[in-house]
Amino acid sequence: MCALSGLLAACAGERPNNLGVRDGRLSACPASPNCVSSQASDERHRIAPLAFTGDPDAAFARLKTVLAQRKDTSVVEERPGYLRVELRTTLFVDDGEFLLDREERVVHVRSASRLGYSDLGKNRSRMEDIRRAFSQSEATP
Repeated sequence: MCALSGLLAACAGERPNNLGVRDGRLSACPASPNCVSSQASDERHRIAPLAFTGDPDAAFARLKTVLAQRKDTSVVEERPGYLRVELRTTLFVDDGEFLLDREERVVHVRSASRLGYSDLGKNRSRMEDIRRAFSQSEATP
C-alpha cells in the first residue's frame, strides 16, 4: 500500500513556483504540447479565452461556481480577478489559471501538465468543458 501511495504522489509532481500574473500575463507555455493558454501566440498552445457579457465580477463569480462544482478541481490560490487551481485525473495533477480581463470582457485561461510531455489533449478538452459550463451558466439565471 505504501508503494502505491508513493507512486501516486510521484505522479502528482510538485507545485510549480513560476505561475501567477506578471505584467498582466499568465506564464508562457513550455515547448511541450501538454499546455494550453489563451495568451499563447502559437496555434499549438492557443485556446480562446472565456468570453462574457455583463458585469465582470459577476462573470468571475460564475466561473468560481463552475469550478466548485467540478469533482476534479480544487482552488489553491485566489486573489481578486485571479484563480489558480489543481485539476486532477486518476494519476496526474495539472495546474490551471484564470485571469479576469475587465476591458476585453474575457477570462484568460492556462492549463498545463506538471509531468510528462504529451497529455493526449486533456488540458485542452478540460478547458473546453469548463468553457461550455461557463457559457451555460450565463444563459441560465
